[in-house]
Parts: sequence; structure tokens; C-alpha cells
Amino acid sequence: MLVRACLIAASILLLWAARGSVSPPQQPTERLARGLVALRISDTEALITWRLLGTDPEGVSFNLYRFTDLGPAVLLNPLPLTGATFYIDQQADLTRDTHYVVHAVVNGTETAENPVAYIPAGSPAGNYISIPLVPPEGGVGFDGVPYTYTANDASAADLDGDGEYEIILKWDPTNAKDNSQSGHTGNVHLDAYRLDGARLWRLYLGPNIRAGAHYTQFLAYDMDGDGRAEVALKTAPGTLDSAGEPIATTAARFTGDMPAFDPNADYRNSGGYVLTGPEFFTIFDGLTGRELMTTMFHPPRNNNIASPDVSAWGDNYGNRVDRFLGAVAYLDGERPSLVFSRGYYTRAVLDAWNWRDGRLTRVWTFDTRDGNPAHRAYEGQGNHSLSVADVDGDGRDEILFGAATIDDDGRGLYSTGWGHGDAFHAGDLLPSRPGLEAFQPHESPSAYRFNALELRDARTGELICGVEGAGDIGRGVAADIDPRYPGAEFWGAGPTGGLYSASNCEPNAEKGPRGKAISARKPGQINFVIWWDGDPLREILDGATIYKWEWEAGVSRPIFSPRGLASNNGTKATPALSADLFGDWREEVIWRTADNSELRIYTTTIPTNQRRVTLMHDRQYRMAIVWQNAGYNQPPHPSFALP
Repeated sequence: MLVRACLIAASILLLWAARGSVSPPQQPTERLARGLVALRISDTEALITWRLLGTDPEGVSFNLYRFTDLGPAVLLNPLPLTGATFYIDQQADLTRDTHYVVHAVVNGTETAENPVAYIPAGSPAGNYISIPLVPPEGGVGFDGVPYTYTANDASAADLDGDGEYEIILKWDPTNAKDNSQSGHTGNVHLDAYRLDGARLWRLYLGPNIRAGAHYTQFLAYDMDGDGRAEVALKTAPGTLDSAGEPIATTAARFTGDMPAFDPNADYRNSGGYVLTGPEFFTIFDGLTGRELMTTMFHPPRNNNIASPDVSAWGDNYGNRVDRFLGAVAYLDGERPSLVFSRGYYTRAVLDAWNWRDGRLTRVWTFDTRDGNPAHRAYEGQGNHSLSVADVDGDGRDEILFGAATIDDDGRGLYSTGWGHGDAFHAGDLLPSRPGLEAFQPHESPSAYRFNALELRDARTGELICGVEGAGDIGRGVAADIDPRYPGAEFWGAGPTGGLYSASNCEPNAEKGPRGKAISARKPGQINFVIWWDGDPLREILDGATIYKWEWEAGVSRPIFSPRGLASNNGTKATPALSADLFGDWREEVIWRTADNSELRIYTTTIPTNQRRVTLMHDRQYRMAIVWQNAGYNQPPHPSFALP
């Protein structure tokens, strides 16, 4: 398998010179440490990998040392390492305790940094870090059916300020429901773990937060610039912080007018929906899990907190009113803001908030029914996810809300009118064209007409490529998987033809520019993508398997498929998280074991000659890791194309 991967990589590099120019990455937004990791990958080999940072000086190189049983240091490289930040040590005695230290070398001098990675004597071979889990205790639902807990979506943030990431994990009960389904659910929990497996805290969201993909979007990021991440999410009466204390019961930790409420009240109706009672959102301390500040969630269901009339959102039983999304964005170009939204099938409202200097303040609100006639064009354009990117190049982030985009100041930038969709990809998908592009499949033929799949200018909404289809096109992916064509390829589910290239479009006076298939065959996997092997192309991630698209044969073949793992979210088949968490620029993937006893963070062992800055130091990519858990999880894209 490794030989096959290396042959493919060699052919890719030969094709690469003819491809288009690329945009540079955005500037780093957070302080990161070196992300040094060492793993025993065979009986005789150790993998050592570390980050090249966006803050490193140009020309930085590295020295790598091995210590055996805390004996003298052995320099592994005769000359400083100037290539990829990836090394396989074939001389270590892995029957003994082995430590590795990497030093950056600047102008011929080693810096003082000395991150250490440790392989205990006799460690088993494997390319993953294990985080042991203790699931919450299950229960018996209102229907008399027992339920247990499944490790669901995860996020990553530096909770303790050491420059390395911790993992935040959502636990869903096995009786979680889609909003369209009635029924009571078990309670949702949120955990935080260090990479060494230590659990930092657990939150209990309580009976008034329903379990399901659309209810709890948790945002983990350093929102106030103190060097440690906070965690923000929608809460309700009955939510307990990590110390078991009910939130929103202390005036000093509540901003705005505190309503009178019973923290022990259960507002669920006979269908299991929560359509009455106060709604909050809370900022939690990322290190301790304690409540920092709570405010009323905005927008409310309606103007009467006691009224169950939620029909303004598209139905009167509780489906569309509780469709939530969330993100972090640099709306002013300098500091992060939180963005929460409610609704997308009909009415949609987005609110931006700042958490700064211990204060929580609302920055702006965009409401499709605020009386501005122009805003009605934004109704029904939202997706089951969103994205964040600086689409107009002014240094400030916009919110890509499906078929509509909201400017950094809370004003509408454009709406295509092509309607709701389930998947969304935004990045420099066509490097020969200035700016960013967005790709989306759509659900309703009456709205999308000729554009069941569409690639558009992310700043203006102008159509670049459209593909016809029929019915609800529920899935679609855009990623660079074929080196013969500049930019991304894209494909969709259902009757949308084969595989298309962003650079292979032809004019059509009646329907607008049309995508021209480069292959009648397309990947059978239509969920996630990942950078895994050693070349700049992206691989396909679906379920608990990574695939390589072999463009000449027109087939996707599995290149990594570990046993005993499970993906999340039904047919979406998503990992807990996929992100560049440590080591070189390539991405890690987190899966749960099928028995929910551990999370496993897998990293690639395939050699690479590509030297690149960590993707986490590109702002668009970093923000994508924050919002990845929102709704129907989508893979992250950076602001630039890989050359």
C-alpha cells in the first residue's frame, strides 16, 4: 500500500508544474507550541512529527535529539532539517524508554524551546493517541426504552494556555432525535480531555436541551484574548456547570435582565419538544468548566416567552424553530466574535456577540423578518451548516450561510435564491481565479432550477459552474483530488452526472456556465475529505476509512481503514473531528471505538517531502475547526490552495 501511495505521489508532482497560482495563507490567530508527537509505528521504527508555525522566521530549520533511558542526547540529523517536519527513526531501541526533543535552528543557532515527546518502553505499535472514555450513565426514556451514550462530535482548543490542543467532546444519548421527530431524549453532556487522557470536566445540559444534531453547537476558542479558550453554547434552566452548580442563578454571572425561573423545571411537552421556558447561552471557562457568564439566548422563539406559538419559523410543532448554528469569526479583522443563528428553512436570524474583558455584548443582529424588504430574499437560503471566510478581501470575516452570505457588519452581502442545501465547501477552489469560491448542492428543484450543484464566486454569488439534477441532492463535495486539472473537483449525490472540475466549465446562454464532466465515474463517498498521504491532493474520508481517488482508473480505493472504530451521525458517517491537531501540516482524524470506551486520534505515517506551515495558522481553516461540529458536520478548507 505504501509503494502504491509513493508512486501516486511521484506522478502527482510531475503534473503539478502546470497548475495555476495560489493565494498565500492568512496570518496566524493563536499562539501554538511545536506540537511534537512521537509514536512507535513498527517493531523497529518511531515516527516523530512537529509543527512548522506561521510565526517561525523564514529559513528556520530543526535539530532532532533522542534520549534513551534519560541517557545522553543523540543528534539524529547530521545537518539541520530543512525539509518536511516529519522524521522516521529506524535506530531507536524501543524496548527502552525513549524521549525526543526538537530544537528550532535560526541563523545557525538553536533556540531555547525544547518540546519533549515520550515513547514508554515496550509501547505497542500504532499511529494513534488513545483517550480513555467513561460514558455518562444511561437511563430509561419516557417510552420505557433504555438508552446509553455515544461519543459524538468533538472540537479542539487550547484550554490551558500551553499552546497545545485539548479535546472537547459531546455525548449524545442513543435516543437523540432529529427536530422533525417527536419523542423525549436523554440529556446531553460535554467533556474536556487533555491529549494524555486526563478528563478536565463534564457539563450536564439538563432536560431542557434536547439531544440531536441541530440543538447543541459548541464553540471552543479563545474569545477574549487571554491565551486560554472558552467554550460557548446554548443552555437552559437545569444546565449544570462542571461543579454541579446550576447556571444563570447568580446575578453577578448573568448579563441583561434575569428572568424569574425555576432551575428544576422541566419544560418538555408531550412530544419531547421544548417550546416554552427561558433560553440562555453561556460562556464556560475552558480549563475548569465553570460558568463565566450567561445571557438570554437571542433570537427568542417569539416575543412572548410563555407562548408555544413558533409558527413564524415555518411550522407550529417545534421542528424549524430549533435549528441552530454557531461559529466564531473575526468580524472586525482583529478579535474574534461569536455568531449564533436560529432558523434557515424560512425565517433566519443571526446574532453576533463579543466576550471581552469579562463582558458579553451583542454586536449586531441580522433578521430576515426585521421589516427590511431586502432581507426577505435571504429567507430559506440557510444550510444545515455554515462557513466563515473573508470573501471580500477586507481582512474581516463574513458568514457564509448556505445560499446567502452575511457581511462582517451584519448586513446582507448577497442571496443567490437557489435555496437550502445539506453540504457546503468554501475556499480557493479555483486558484487561477481571484478570490474565494463556494460550492453547494441544493434540495429544491423549484429553487435551484439548473443548478442542483453549483460553484460560485464567494464574494458576489456569481455562478461559475452549474450542474443540473433532479430532486433533493443531499450530498456533495469539492476538493482537489485529480492533479490533471487546476483547482478542486466536485461531485454530488443522485442524478448529477460524474466528476467535474472547477476549471472545466463552458458557457451557456440559457442556463449560465455549465460544468463539463471530466469523468463519467465519481467517488462513491460523498461526506468528508482529509490531507493524509504525502502529496498536496486531498483524500476522501468516509465512515472509518480513508480513500484515495485513482483518477486514471476512476475508482476510489481504501488506503487506511483501522478496525474497531465507528463514525457518527448516521449516513453522514462523520468522524468526531478531523483537523491538523499536531505534527506536520497534514490532518489528524478522531474516531470513537465502537464500544465508546475511547477516542483515538490517528495521524498519518506516510512520508512526505512537503514542508508547510500548520493549517491551524490559517484563520479560515482554524475557524472551520470551531464550526465543524455545527449541524451536519462539514470538512475544513483553508483560505488558500495547496501548490
